[in-house]
Amino acid sequence: MEDIKDTVNNAEPVRKRNLEDKFRDWLQWWPWAHKIFCKYEEILVYLVVGVLTTIVSWVTYGICTLFMEVEGSEYALNNALANTASWVAGVLFSYPLNRSWVFRSTNPQVLKEFFGFAASRLSTWFMDLAIMYVTVNIIGMDKWIAKIFISAVVVTIANYIFSKLLIFKKKK
Repeated sequence: MEDIKDTVNNAEPVRKRNLEDKFRDWLQWWPWAHKIFCKYEEILVYLVVGVLTTIVSWVTYGICTLFMEVEGSEYALNNALANTASWVAGVLFSYPLNRSWVFRSTNPQVLKEFFGFAASRLSTWFMDLAIMYVTVNIIGMDKWIAKIFISAVVVTIANYIFSKLLIFKKKK
């Protein structure tokens, strides 16, 4: 009886299965999908986080514009404030997800890493503004075509590169 008690007391604690574990189990049912996911996991998870961040950003923008529609108020100022709140919400939402899910950072200097992340996102926000100005104001392209098919693609790629090579780079 003592042997059983020793075995139970010395056993490793059972780790609670999280959503990632359940997803990997589910993916095992489709070997071809599992193979693709394993090969491109970081990029695929980055894109999922990006879609979630876009939703948070757009919802924040919508809520802000809803509450800022005041009779006689300056539209340009309200739009700038709503865009700024939208950007801040996006950065605050996406940093922890990129840190833990996408790049699996273990950097103990979280604050320094966050400010680097925010600075890289700020630089791509300026890139977005420049792309939109050139494509819409100079070339005359439709704003939604420019936003979705040019600006969003370029900014997403730039954000991934900045995050991968500068913010969440792995120590050698």
